[in-house]
Amino acid sequence: MGRLREILVTTQVLLCFAFPLAKPAAAASFDGEWSVHIASSNSQCGDGATASFGISNGRVASAGGMMTASGHVADSGSISVSLARGLKHAVGFGRLSGTSGSGTWHGAMCQGTWTAQKI
Repeated sequence: MGRLREILVTTQVLLCFAFPLAKPAAAASFDGEWSVHIASSNSQCGDGATASFGISNGRVASAGGMMTASGHVADSGSISVSLARGLKHAVGFGRLSGTSGSGTWHGAMCQGTWTAQKI
């Protein structure tokens, strides 16, 4: 019984070193307000727009009243966002890195790119 207990204690100690103390989620490093420029290659879809969005604990939410945004940022920085303005809806995908990011978006009849800067 003594040998079994010694093995169990040793295993527990080794596991403590193998799995370091929990760290805050990496997605939290993207928390804050972001300014996003939305562009389209199709002139019928508009000249582009700039909007502000907030990220808190990896969750995307609107920062202004003109457009509603929701989505998620993964620990790796990959982001997926859903945008709505009146009857218009679009989804966007991309990557954040540090204080900037970029990606693509598409709606029912339009598509384009976006770039973001942390404010």
